[in-house]
Amino acid sequence: MKKFKNILFFLFAIGLTVSCQDDDYKLGKVTVPSNLVIDFEVVGQSADMPYGDGSGTVNFTASADDAMTYKYVFGDGFTLVSPSGTASHSFNKNGVNDYTVQVIATGAGGVPSNKMTTVTVFSDFSDPETAQLLSGGDSKTWYVAASQPGHLGVGPSSGDGFASPIYYAAPPFDKAGESTSCFYTDELTFSLNGEDLVYDYNNNGATFFNASYAADFGGSGGDDACLAFDGSGTKNVSLSPSTSGLPADQTSGTVINIADGGFMSYYIGASSYEILSITETTLYVRAIMGNDPGLAWYLKFTTTLGDAPEEEEFESQFQDLSWSDEFDGDALDTNNWNYDIGNGDNGWGNGEAQYYTDSEENVKVADGNLIITAKRESTSGFNFTSARITTNNKQEFTYGRVSVRAKLTSGGGTWPAIWMLGADFPEQSWPGVGEMDIMEYVGNTPGRVSSALHLPGNSGGNAIVGDVTGVNDATSEFHIYEVEWTADKITFLLDGVPHLEFDNDTSTPFQDDFYLLLNVAMGGSLGGAIDPAFQESSMEIDYVRIYK
Repeated sequence: MKKFKNILFFLFAIGLTVSCQDDDYKLGKVTVPSNLVIDFEVVGQSADMPYGDGSGTVNFTASADDAMTYKYVFGDGFTLVSPSGTASHSFNKNGVNDYTVQVIATGAGGVPSNKMTTVTVFSDFSDPETAQLLSGGDSKTWYVAASQPGHLGVGPSSGDGFASPIYYAAPPFDKAGESTSCFYTDELTFSLNGEDLVYDYNNNGATFFNASYAADFGGSGGDDACLAFDGSGTKNVSLSPSTSGLPADQTSGTVINIADGGFMSYYIGASSYEILSITETTLYVRAIMGNDPGLAWYLKFTTTLGDAPEEEEFESQFQDLSWSDEFDGDALDTNNWNYDIGNGDNGWGNGEAQYYTDSEENVKVADGNLIITAKRESTSGFNFTSARITTNNKQEFTYGRVSVRAKLTSGGGTWPAIWMLGADFPEQSWPGVGEMDIMEYVGNTPGRVSSALHLPGNSGGNAIVGDVTGVNDATSEFHIYEVEWTADKITFLLDGVPHLEFDNDTSTPFQDDFYLLLNVAMGGSLGGAIDPAFQESSMEIDYVRIYK
């Protein structure tokens, strides 16, 4: 019996030892950061301006042995978490002021160490107009502009395309699903408290989190999600000058800074939002993602819950069908269309890389559609083939509505176009004869569809251009591209919604006959660099209709 008890005690001791080892393993290594150093640079500091250039901006760098992340407490009500230890902050109390900045370095196991430093900085930045627009002079509530294309978008924070959401721009109501719909019910209220701007975020109990942060707030899986999160409470707001380097015509130059980790609707670990544009009823902002500084996110807001102000329905002046090609046969109707063959003078003046043919490999009618295909193949000294067809001397007209239902090419370097040229060309020179680009699409900037007018004084890179972003299905779905042309106005539309209007008059070339052109170019002045992996892609056209 005694021997049996000893055996039981031995087994218990082994189990206790294993259990303790497991507990030690789960606890993990605890490391306290050491040798914490804080460096800072006051922007614009010089012998003549010892406290900076008036922007109030200070760049910080913190480093410590065994630190995993850093938290800045700036001493003006604002905080920032920085995994890298770098931070930029704008102190916006006017005049020369001292701020005690605390940096908390956290190591493995969550044990922190901290250090303080004092910065003296001068600020003279003031933007009462933006404060007035944000708050309405008292208190104003903003909502996500759910019905607007690009109400949520993302693009690079620097380099090519850094001034627009070229990676993704949400179509209207794209986040209306069960797991994401909380995004459209947020209430963002800016108020003036004396001269101070404050912010209240009412998320109605749930916030829309970026997938890379969702797990930190109780989410699972790899998708963006609405998660329970209390975002309530009043937070101070400061306004500071932009330092992003965006072109002056694409930013207001003012940044919204929300204290205590505050954010605007979509959680991306950011509290500073550059205002790209603001009016009484619209707000468009850009923010750099907290855990990926290579990404810039875009958000649009309006003062109307769940929707943007409704556009007036466009009413066409032309209802009678004058001419059409429905492409119902098995070959291109040469009573309506001509083939342009070759590459023209330097790619018809655009430096294009394709050779246009009349081969069915490049242009054909099948299954009720006209199909124009650009291909990587060597012909007549060029590395690509494609097709360009026109109605020159066959279907020419003055005024009316042109409607084309089309699905566009994809791939870097592709440049499909639906356009019109003055019928006096080439007897009269371009741009004197005028050009109307109903639709142009550049594969290197997916999601953006543009229209343009070329005329004397406004041609080439100085053309009159209007575009629509967030058309993310332009290469997979058919859309209707139109121009309405009268003696006194030219309007370009996408799916019935105008995006460019021009006041026409007798001084322009848009008072005489024009003809239609359909083509897919490669590269050139607008198409840009051609993807080395590109092989072929097609533009499909369901119909071309002219109403008079």
